[in-house]
Amino acid sequence: MRFARQCLTVAAKDLRSELRTKEAINASLSFAVVILLLFSFVFDPTGDTARELSGGLLWLVFAFAGALILNRSFSRELQNDCLDALIASPVPGSALFVGKTAANVLLLLGIEIVCLPVFGVFYNVRWTTRFWPLMLVLALGTWALAVIGTMFSALTVNLRLRELMLPMLVYPMLIPALMSAMRLTTVLISGEPLAGDELIWLRLLVGFDIIFTALAVALVDIVLVG
Repeated sequence: MRFARQCLTVAAKDLRSELRTKEAINASLSFAVVILLLFSFVFDPTGDTARELSGGLLWLVFAFAGALILNRSFSRELQNDCLDALIASPVPGSALFVGKTAANVLLLLGIEIVCLPVFGVFYNVRWTTRFWPLMLVLALGTWALAVIGTMFSALTVNLRLRELMLPMLVYPMLIPALMSAMRLTTVLISGEPLAGDELIWLRLLVGFDIIFTALAVALVDIVLVG
């Protein structure tokens, strides 16, 4: 219970800090909408190409727009030596990491949920056909993005070129999760159920989340202090 309260406290602090300024949210949402709009001129909304590429397009937009939010996960703590105060506080590094990851997941999900109707309008796609399975895939993929992004945000927080280094480190690590999320999203947006070989992709995404969450929790103290 104590660990959960510490995680909730960190998550609430990050959410209040971001909602107060809305810097990363506004930048990420604007970037995502602009990319969706630009790609809508490339694909024919009445054809099958948009549906076939829907999963890949959506997750590329989510990944690139999410980097703007993830980059601020620890960099916002640099002012007034707040990061040093957090590390020196009684809150363990694992609780600090889980809390920040949870806050990032909520922020990313907010951006993604806003983008889905925009995507449906621009590309003439009925994405609500398999709504709840799509939300499950969205949550699993977002958690993978947030876990890897938050960990590397802590790792690169003191680098001068952290805005450049974070995407370079995060995206290669996310390849298995992004491949799974893209495939599953494409199937669900086309109106087909998750069955047969598609369940292998779902298990891969769940396994990725479990393994990398456990690794991040175990190694976060070394990253923060070490």
